[in-house]
Amino acid sequence: MSSTGNHVRESQLYSSVNKFKKGPSSCQGMPTLLACLSTGKGTWSEVNRVMQAQPWNKIFLIANQFGMENYQPNSQHVQMIPVDTFLETPALVEEIKKQLQGKISDFEVGLNLASGSGKEHMALLEAVLELGLNFRLVTVQNGQVDVLGLKR
Repeated sequence: MSSTGNHVRESQLYSSVNKFKKGPSSCQGMPTLLACLSTGKGTWSEVNRVMQAQPWNKIFLIANQFGMENYQPNSQHVQMIPVDTFLETPALVEEIKKQLQGKISDFEVGLNLASGSGKEHMALLEAVLELGLNFRLVTVQNGQVDVLGLKR
């Protein structure tokens, strides 16, 4: 990477860190949300609350066939990412990476794993890491996005 590229990444890092310093639960530095939307009774409601708790620029929902057929996105910023959850985990990682490649330019993304299986969570985490993205685990508390780990 050129020195200009390194400078840009450093600038993004400092900007992101400074935005997180604004408050214990602030996620103003993350315009993109990635979330699993799959199995787990009642888990879609948390995903919806996270989506509505702040104005995300981009939302990617990693969904199994049931999610693709039954979920109706309520935001124009939502892009559904269909995955075959019957694949082995390494193949699932590649499927997620292929569909996210080049679509996220942020330094850091919000990640919600309230819905889905452990295999889907592992595949999404690995895809995010292989794409070179940093992430913060996000949930909702009192109607606001809560970034886990920033209060400790």
